[in-house]
Amino acid sequence: MAADPAAESDADGLRVALLIADAARRRELVAALPALGHSVASLETSDVVLTDDATMVEPGLAVVLLGEGAAAAGILPPDADLAQIDAALRAVAVGLVVRPAPRFFDADDGVPLPLLTPREVEILVALRDGLSNKAIARRLAISQHTVKFHAESIFRKLGVTNRVEAVAKGLRRGLVHL
Repeated sequence: MAADPAAESDADGLRVALLIADAARRRELVAALPALGHSVASLETSDVVLTDDATMVEPGLAVVLLGEGAAAAGILPPDADLAQIDAALRAVAVGLVVRPAPRFFDADDGVPLPLLTPREVEILVALRDGLSNKAIARRLAISQHTVKFHAESIFRKLGVTNRVEAVAKGLRRGLVHL
């Protein structure tokens, strides 16, 4: 006897609480969730919460945030499409963390920025942590001269002049996270 496809979709679907302030976007999501195999649920009975304001959600819940913030397990751009939302809901529901992909273009002029090497990303993370060149060298088991060389390369590639600007741009582009 063949399995009922509707029953399979219900078994795979999630109960999603929607906390969306924009009425038009909320209507769109209410209509789209069943097509994705999910159902709209109350906050108390939900598997995952989809919101555009993470402050509306109690800590400890599986949350996908449409917007910016660090309080949610899943963060998507506000204009995320339904496929991205579906993937993020499913990932967060099983305990994964979802973050937007790094942007490889400068937001100011659309010019592609050179990619950082893995070592440069390690240095950028250490800069984010506020470490001195000496402390970075110790952490990564390299010389202070090598740290300085990589830091200058990061500054040049990101088009910045100091550590603070490099970290800020790295955070904006998704190269490092808080």
